[in-house]
Formats: sequence, C-alpha cells, structure tokens
Amino acid sequence: MSGQSITDRITAAQHSVTGSAISKTVCKATTHEIMGPKKKHLDYLIQCTNEMNVNIPQLADTLFERTTNTSWVVVFKSLITTHHLMVYGNERFIQYLASRNTLFNLSNFLDKSGLQGYDMSTFIRRYSRYLNEKAVSYRQVAFDFTKVKRGSDGVMRTMNTEKLLKTIPIIQNQMDVLLDFNVNANELTNGVINAAFMLLFKDAIRLFAAYNEGIINLLEKYFDMKKIQCKEGLDIYKKFLTRMTRISEFLKVAEQVGIDRGDIPDLSQAPSSLLDALEQHLASLEGKKVKDSTAASRASTLSNAVSSLANTGISFTKVDEREKQAALEEEQARLKALKDQRLKELQKNPATATTDSSPVFTVGGTNNSTPAIDLFSTPSSNNSNSKAANDLLDLQPAFQQPLPLSTTNTWGGFAASPTPQQPQNSRGLNVDFDSVFGNNTNANNLDGTGNCTSFPAVSLQTSCSVLPPEGWGDRLHVGSNSWILICCVCACVCGLCEV
Repeated sequence: MSGQSITDRITAAQHSVTGSAISKTVCKATTHEIMGPKKKHLDYLIQCTNEMNVNIPQLADTLFERTTNTSWVVVFKSLITTHHLMVYGNERFIQYLASRNTLFNLSNFLDKSGLQGYDMSTFIRRYSRYLNEKAVSYRQVAFDFTKVKRGSDGVMRTMNTEKLLKTIPIIQNQMDVLLDFNVNANELTNGVINAAFMLLFKDAIRLFAAYNEGIINLLEKYFDMKKIQCKEGLDIYKKFLTRMTRISEFLKVAEQVGIDRGDIPDLSQAPSSLLDALEQHLASLEGKKVKDSTAASRASTLSNAVSSLANTGISFTKVDEREKQAALEEEQARLKALKDQRLKELQKNPATATTDSSPVFTVGGTNNSTPAIDLFSTPSSNNSNSKAANDLLDLQPAFQQPLPLSTTNTWGGFAASPTPQQPQNSRGLNVDFDSVFGNNTNANNLDGTGNCTSFPAVSLQTSCSVLPPEGWGDRLHVGSNSWILICCVCACVCGLCEV
C-alpha cells in the first residue's frame, strides 16, 4: 500500500468543508501511507500547541479518534504524532494527557488484514502502553523526566532523601515500559516503526540520564540514611544495575540500524566493590556481624562509583549538546533557503516587494507617491485637490444672515445695531427670529391647551423643501422653537451632502 487512500482524501476534504484546519492536519499526518508522519504536519501541530486560542482537548481527542481505526498504519502514526507532541509540543499538551483518566486503550489491538499487520500490532500495544506510562509519570511528579534540568544543580541531584526515594521508582517504571518495546534491528522494516523507534531512542537517553543522576544523589546520601531508607536505597541500586544492562542492549540496536555512534552515549558501570560496601553498611545497621571496613575505604569506593556514573552523565550531556547544535544548524539552513527563495521572487517580480496599502513605495529605485485622499471634500468641488484641508470647525454650511432685529431686545433691553443685509446664498436659511423668540405677538398663536396652531414662515433656500407636517405640534407636544432647530439641522445636512 502506497500513497494516500481514497478514505484519507475524503476525510481531509470533509475537514476542509467544516473549516477545521487542525483535524485536517491530523488526518494528513496519519494517512495510510507506510511512512512516518511528514515533518510539515508535525511542525504545524507543534505550533498549534503553542497558540493560546487552540483547543488542546479537541486536538488530543482528534488523535484518540484516529487510534480507533482498524488499520495498523493509521493507529501507529497516531501514536507517533501524539508522542512527538508530548516531547516537542507545549507543556499544555502533556498536562492535558496527564489529567485524563484513560488515554490509549489498545491492549487488545490486532490488525488481521495481513502478516505485517499481525507483526506491527504487537509493537502498537507496547508503544501505547509506554505513552500511557509517560503521562502517568507526569501526573505523579508534575514534570517530564526527559526535560528536567541536569547537572550538579539539577532537579535529581538536589532532591532530598524522602522525595528521592519516591521519585526514582517512578523513573524505573517508565524505563521498564520503554525497554519492553523490545525491538530488534531486523524488525525495523518500514518507516512507521522506524519513526517510533527514533522517538523511543531519544526518550531512553534523556530518561536514563535523569535516572543516573538520581542514583548519584542516592549514593551520596546512602551512608547517612536510616535503616529503612538504606534498605530501599539498596534495592533501587540493584535494579539500576539490571536496567543498565538492558539499556546497553537497546543502544546496540540503535547502532545497528545506522544511528551515528556520536549520538550514542557511553555507559560506565560502577565498580562491583560498591555493592558490597552498600550491603555491609545495611547489615551493620541491622546488627549483623560484618567484616571491618574503615571509613576511608568506604569513602574511596563511593568516590570511584560516583566518578564513573558522573562520566556517564557527561556523555549524555555531550549527546544533548550535539543534538541541539544539529537542530540549530537545520533551522539556519531552513531560514537561509527561505531567504534565497524570497530574493528570487523579488528579482522576478519587484512590485511584490511593496504592499498595496503603502502610500509611498519604491520601484526600480524611484519613489512613487500616491496623492492624499481628502476625506472631507465634496464630489461636486472641482478645486478640492488644490485647497488645503480646513479644520473640522470650519466645515459648516454658509447660512444667510438673519434679518435685522428690532431695537427692543428681549434678553436684556440692550438695543442691537442693525446688521447690513448680505447677499443671499443659494444654500441659506431665511428665518424670522422676531417671530421665533416672541417679539411678534401675532406669530405666537396658541390654543387653549398651549399648543401651536400656526407656524412661522421658514424659507429653506436649498435644493430640498422642508415643511412642517400638519398638526405636528399636537402629536409631539413641542413648540415652534424646536421646529426651528430641526430646520437648522436639516439645512446643515443638506448643505454638506448637497441633497
């Protein structure tokens, strides 16, 4: 089977119609193609985990839904995508997985479509069990062992005795489940299982590095522990020696499949005399008779053991630094390729270097400027481009000057000098203010209820005719002064809009 199936294309088209870009990308990353998920799809999903507006539960549920498929390829690639997001995605993703009661229920998964389906189903069951254990470990300690700070001031080296004795068994359980994947070099026959093995290989290195530092911290505190703590510590150290043998076999498989020798750390085992010294110390605390050993000999044995384990830790650190350097070089190469591609596009079409919204841009080394748009100019004005933009307070229609007021002023008795009559503007407003303000008694025609029965003559010398509706005062209960204000507003609107 090669290439995307019709089912893959239909499912992707359905997600395109619904507008779910995340579901579409998950579908494309988990197609029926017998190859690992494509990097571009994984990178997009990683970016989605870093976006605060992305629904992480929806993303996880989409991946869980893909694991219900009957094809081993789709299920395996769904697990790989989930593992990739747990390692390289935002911590919110693994936090959500750790908060769930159940993750992958694939303990009985079996693809009966072919012989390859039978073989890969075994590894799918093991792989899903490791991802479940990885989420459980995060739930118990609230951090990922593969991402903790390492070194003399690291998390595992600075942990107190009580917490250390509770934390190391959690690492041991996760390491056991990882090593239970138990794949041989001749079983890595396709790109899907190879992608899963690479993720497990990187997890194994980082997980064992944290495990190794926890053991160093344990040995440094061992001779100061209580009897019960020493018993637990001795049991932990014995299991550590067993897992060191298993991790060595796992790294041999990695070397056989072509992983660079420089990416595989060197494991240095502690001297066997250390185990004897630990057992004798516990026996002495229990009151058993043991052969005499000086404090100097125990200190020398402990120092040698810690030095050997520290060398292993240095080897893990070098592997991490080499991986980081390779990632930086890869990112720089991608940026350079994008830059070269952009320069080529600009050389072919220089006009694309500028945006359409920019008023000033450069084409061929010359500056082209677009004229500024006057938002307040009227369409009928022919010389609007030549006039400077006036202040907003000046943008008012030209009203006709009112008629001369009478010498008797109702506002304080002061006589106002008559104003010379100005030529009438075609857009002016002719209002009898004497009638409006009550100087003309004939204009104030009120009925018994106080409503206006007749209105002052208002001449609107505009292109529109504004006349008061009949009986408007009875319905709205307003006087003639309000109608004058309404007429003035209408005149302003007509003058600006040229209706």
